[in-house]
Amino acid sequence: MATPQQRRVLVVEDDETIARAVQIRLVAEGFDVRVAGDGEEALAAYAQAEPDVVVLDRLLPGLNGLEVCRRMQAARPVPVLMLTALGEETDVLVGLGVGADDYMTKPFSMRELVARIDALLRRVERASQLAHEDAVIRVGEVEIDTAERRVFVRGVEAQLTRTEFDLLRRLAERPGQVFERERLLSDIWGFAEGAATRTVDSHVRALRRKLGPDVVRTVHGVGYALVRP
Repeated sequence: MATPQQRRVLVVEDDETIARAVQIRLVAEGFDVRVAGDGEEALAAYAQAEPDVVVLDRLLPGLNGLEVCRRMQAARPVPVLMLTALGEETDVLVGLGVGADDYMTKPFSMRELVARIDALLRRVERASQLAHEDAVIRVGEVEIDTAERRVFVRGVEAQLTRTEFDLLRRLAERPGQVFERERLLSDIWGFAEGAATRTVDSHVRALRRKLGPDVVRTVHGVGYALVRP
């Protein structure tokens, strides 16, 4: 039974060795952890345990991780960290497109896994605090409702994940300013390891796909900026 201070994590992984190693490390970090080995078991555990965050393997027997993520987000939005052995950009973008907030490529370090889970939970808490602010940010044809966490492009709503919204909002705070990848990692993900900057690149590509190719400008070798009208 989780204490009021413990955050609940659902680990969905069919490799028992990996699942057990992740469970042991997260329990040692103070999390209340439940493990599921396939998609159907994961959905049942999700409905019963109501986790604060889900660590979800992309490749599962039966229902794959993409479908599991889609059904979870439809039932009750939750931060999802997707694990993938594929690592291809298109695979990552598909995962982000169905509602995953972040991803890690196998093999991964337990230290980074814990850091990313902590960052996801901090963003949820920060979003809850910001929801009390009544502010709309407009940059060109993009309108960002920070209270409702909704984004519109030319009046049409764009469906963003939690992480995509946080990234866009950060860039929109200072349109035209170039944010280094490492700074975005620190501001959004809570850590700034250079090897993880690909995470920023993948989320920027997802934003461009949903908002338009010219919304975010790349400054090669440096980072990204939201284009000012």
